[in-house]
Parts: sequence; C-alpha cells; structure tokens
Amino acid sequence: MYPEKADRRPDPEGCLTAAIRIPVRIVVLIVVVPVRLLWDALALCGTFLGRVLLRPLGRAYDWFHEHVLAPVGRGIARMAEAVATATWWLCKAVLYWPWLGLWRYVVVPLAVHLIANPAAWLYRTVLTPLGRGLARGAAWLYARLLAPLGRGTRLALWAVLVWPWTALWRYVAVPLASVTYRYLLTPLGHALTWLGRGLVRLGKGLATGLMWLGKVLLVIPAVFFYRWVLAPVGRVLAVVGREIGDALAVAWRVAGYLSLAVGRALKWLARNLLGRPLRWFYRDVCTPVGHVVRDALWRPAKKAAVETGRAVRAALASARETVRRARRDAWHALVGGERQPEPVNAIRGQARNLGGAAPQQTLPGMVAEAEISLHKRG
Repeated sequence: MYPEKADRRPDPEGCLTAAIRIPVRIVVLIVVVPVRLLWDALALCGTFLGRVLLRPLGRAYDWFHEHVLAPVGRGIARMAEAVATATWWLCKAVLYWPWLGLWRYVVVPLAVHLIANPAAWLYRTVLTPLGRGLARGAAWLYARLLAPLGRGTRLALWAVLVWPWTALWRYVAVPLASVTYRYLLTPLGHALTWLGRGLVRLGKGLATGLMWLGKVLLVIPAVFFYRWVLAPVGRVLAVVGREIGDALAVAWRVAGYLSLAVGRALKWLARNLLGRPLRWFYRDVCTPVGHVVRDALWRPAKKAAVETGRAVRAALASARETVRRARRDAWHALVGGERQPEPVNAIRGQARNLGGAAPQQTLPGMVAEAEISLHKRG
C-alpha cells in the first residue's frame, strides 16, 4: 500500500523482523493518529487565525508605523539632531573657542617672547661658548697631566685586579674541575646509567605483566560480553528502532489520510446541517421579508421623513422671514424709514454691465451694455 523509499538499502528480513513489525505498527498507529488529528486541527486554527486576525493586525501595524510612528520618529530624530547640533556649537563656543584663543593669542606669544627667545639667546650667546671653552680646557688638562699618570695607574690596576684572578682560574680552578670530572663525575654517571637501564628493564617487565593481566581480566571478558551480549541486543534494538521509524512514517501518512477524511466529513456535515439551511433561510425567508420591509415600510417612512423635513425647513424659513420682517418694521418705526431705491428699467435685449468694467457672463443672444448707477443719473 505504501511503497518504501527508493534510496533505502534492502536488508534481509527474518522472523524477528516480521514478529516485531506488526505489533509496533499497530501501537504506533494508535498513538500517532490522535497526535496527527490534533496537529491538523491546530494547523487549521493557526491558518484561520493568521488570515482573520494576524494579517489585518499586521496591515494595521504597517499603516500605523508608516503614517504615525515613522513621521513621529523622523521628527524626534530631526529634533534630537538639531538639539545635539545646537548643544555642540554652544559647548564649542563656551568651552573650546575661548581656550583656543587664549592659547593661540596669549599663552603662545608670551611663551615665545618671554621664555623661548631669551633661552635661545642665552644658549647661543653664553652656554655654547662656555661649553666649548670647558671642553678645550679639559682636553688640554687630560693631554698634559692625566695621560702620563694614567699609564702607571692602568698597570697598577691590571696587576692588582686582573693577574691574580687569571692565575687562580688557570692554575687552580681548571685542574680541579678536570680532576673532579674524571675521577668523580664520570664513575657516578656510569653508575647512574647502569641503574637506569636496570630500572627500564624492570619497568618493561612490569608493564608486560600488567598488560597480560589486564588482557586476561578485562579485554577477554569485554570482548566476550560485546560479542555474545551487546551485539545481539544492539541488532535487536536496531531492528526495533528501524521498524519504529518505518511505523511512525506509515502511521503519520495514514493519520494524514484519516485527518483529511475527517475534515472532509466535518465540512460536509457543516455544509449540509448549517450552510444549506442558512442559505435557504436567507434566500427564501430573509430576502423576501427584507424586500417587503424595504418596499412597504422603509421607503414610505423615508419618503414621509424627507417630506416632513422639507415642510419643517420651509416652516422654519417662513418663521425666520416673519421674525426678520417684524424686527425690521420695529426698527423703522423707532428710527425712521430708510430711502427706498427707485426701480430701474433695463433695455430689453441687452445685458447690464458695471460701467466700463470687464463684461460679465451674459445670456446667449444678449449684448453687454454699460450700467449707469442711480447716483450718476441724478
């Protein structure tokens, strides 16, 4: 039913493999099927959650970051940069430039004119000639007085310090060392060499005996235990592990098929038990009722509300006009009537224009004519 992998090396199967395979696959299938169903359910919930919640949240966060956080961050960064620049220039103006001007225009000129130039003049004019004179006097004194005295002093020091130690080294230390090496150190070295060779031979014998004892007590029992106990157990465990792995793979695939079948069955049940009744109820019940409510109640109510609103607005406008006229009549009665403008009869067939100004938009077939105000007419 499930083909094996093509790259797997075929191994000889015996009765032990056949006896282990079927129980292991049954147990693993019983254990894996609930795990695979739970895994598929969690994966489906995760997909639904990501599609319904996480993606909209991600888009909202992207929009919020692009239109809110990023501009605010850029503004804060620019503000911080401006503050840092201002602080830098302020610190430079307060701490750096005054000290730089003090060093450049006060300390350095004072040091140059008060210390360096006098010291250079003193060295060049006084110390250099004085040093040259002292050197020439010392050379003359050494050549005339200390040189003859120095030859006798060197011979005396050589006789006191060098010759005794040379004689002691040549005639005492060298012969004594030669005698010590020949008659003491050489026999002692030969004796130590013989003793070392004996110890090496003894160590080799002890090592050979210990190796033989370890071989008899440790290696041979370990080889026997590995060959007759661990190797068979390891082969059995390897067969069991391989079968468990194959059983897990097969059970995972079978559980996938079962999960797919269960999902399809649940989908079919939900579609037939919920989807179709709800669709029928919406299409055959809610839609006609909604149309009846819309045509019989909503539209007449909306029309009546619109007409009522218009009537109310007209009544309010009429009331405002009445109040405005009453207030104007009361004002005229208290203060006095204002001058009524005389009516002006326009020439038929022409459109009026404010004298000399740019012509306004006129009706088709009408010629613009300059308008003369009542004040100019007298």
